[in-house]
Amino acid sequence: MARSVTLMVTALLVRFGSAVAQQAGSDLAYEPELPPDLNSPHGSLWPLPQNVQISPELYRLSEVQFRIVHSPQSTASVGCSILDNAFRRYFNYIFSSSAKTDQRGSGINGASSRSTEELRQLQVTITATDPECNQHPRISSNEAYEISVMQPVAILKSESVWGALRGLETFSQLVYEDEYNTHLVNKTEIVDAPRFAHRGVLLDTSRHYLPVKVILETLEAMSFNKFNVFHWHIVDDPSFPYQSITFPKLSAQGAYHPVTHIYTLTDVQIIIEYARERGIRVIPEFDTPGHTQSWKGQNNLLTPCYNGEKLSGMFGPINPVLNTTYDFVNQLIKEISWVFPDAYIHLGGDEVNFECWKSNPSITQFMQKQGFGSDYRKLESFYIQNVLDIVTANLKGYMVWQEVFDNAAKIKPDTIVEVWMASNMKAELSKVTLAGFTTILAAPWYLDYIKYGQDWQKYYQVEPLNFNGTAAQKKLVIGGEACLWGEYVDATNLASRLWPRASAVSERLWSSEETKDLNDAYKRLSKHRCRMVRRGIPAEPLFVGYCDYEYKG
Repeated sequence: MARSVTLMVTALLVRFGSAVAQQAGSDLAYEPELPPDLNSPHGSLWPLPQNVQISPELYRLSEVQFRIVHSPQSTASVGCSILDNAFRRYFNYIFSSSAKTDQRGSGINGASSRSTEELRQLQVTITATDPECNQHPRISSNEAYEISVMQPVAILKSESVWGALRGLETFSQLVYEDEYNTHLVNKTEIVDAPRFAHRGVLLDTSRHYLPVKVILETLEAMSFNKFNVFHWHIVDDPSFPYQSITFPKLSAQGAYHPVTHIYTLTDVQIIIEYARERGIRVIPEFDTPGHTQSWKGQNNLLTPCYNGEKLSGMFGPINPVLNTTYDFVNQLIKEISWVFPDAYIHLGGDEVNFECWKSNPSITQFMQKQGFGSDYRKLESFYIQNVLDIVTANLKGYMVWQEVFDNAAKIKPDTIVEVWMASNMKAELSKVTLAGFTTILAAPWYLDYIKYGQDWQKYYQVEPLNFNGTAAQKKLVIGGEACLWGEYVDATNLASRLWPRASAVSERLWSSEETKDLNDAYKRLSKHRCRMVRRGIPAEPLFVGYCDYEYKG
């Protein structure tokens, strides 16, 4: 009875909020009416699996009896630390963080939890000869998995550990508690795999320094949403917090504070390993030649700006005409390639301001000598081309912002081009893929832009492949990223601004193209948000309502 009253009150509040929004005019966002039944037939699954069948039959789980174990048929046995740690982690989530709400309605078909059979084990089977226990995830990692929940043993099967990690998250989302605090799970069959291979979150640690703890919490939340790439925009104009082994003066002079606001080698290794254990790649971005005002710790790297014939005392982008520039870049790239194990580095290449280059007489002379005339895009491409050759020599792949492609730099066939300009997004996707380049989409998912109301809906309704192109072109779009730039974000508000808004992006990148029912998404996302809150993530609310376990800090 209490639950029925709660649902009625919630429904009335939703309707009241809609009426107020309508009467107040365009200053308030209109919130669509929601049905009084806030239960989805898919429970609180997020992102929604590709194929899922949930039956009314219920099984009990006992914290004393239930275990997550390797199956006898698995090629990954005890000693596969990435799975052993995940087993312990998800056991704790299941029994301390399961949703205290019935996912399929109270007592399906009159079933009572007191009369159900007990589920004793979740057996995890890895089928590949090499389960990849000691490796890092790659762009080609297989994250597919299958789950069969039947009494007395549930089965989770995947080719590698990466699929098993995604399946463990899904299984944890299937478990819930009834009014007697009994842990329950429905008989379920799931066959699942991500729609897109690259599902990223970008964090900016230059405009505001983010403590290591906050980054680790974000990685944990990313795993709850099946993201698999941490795009670490680690340095930019405001600060250089990365403590280079080769060039320690970069952080000593470029960080907000040379001791408290830096990422040491140990910090970086902790973050990479924490991400690996959750199936998340760490791709660092060292954006050049622009966005480098904090790189002042390296002498003669930035371009001196002139006011007429005199030095102005200001500096512009990296100086592309000096041989010492490329010696420096070569050494830095070697270090980055050693520190960060992923096959890719993000090289930036966006928003280069040419005014300082134009003012510098040495650069003007170089332009004439090279036959560039007054087209400074050619000078930018000259720099980018040299950097790309350096990265290639260090056996790394690279990602770039779309300007590198737009300015006709000679990029490798396996270059990943990131499309970020919303104004020409569809046309850009068509051009980049027509040229044969792998592409990821960021333009519609800049989460630093906020507005009143449920803006998660606009992120959710994006279709990444909605552009003019052949089937072959659309196969080149391998995913996208939710980007949280840091002008107004630090440790105090990162989690609430990121979640659950980024969750909308996660379902768009994981689930099928047909998964787009906003009402069903609202029901599941509301519960998923409460689950994140119970797991320690202060995700902001979608709309009016409450969680059984509110965030306590």
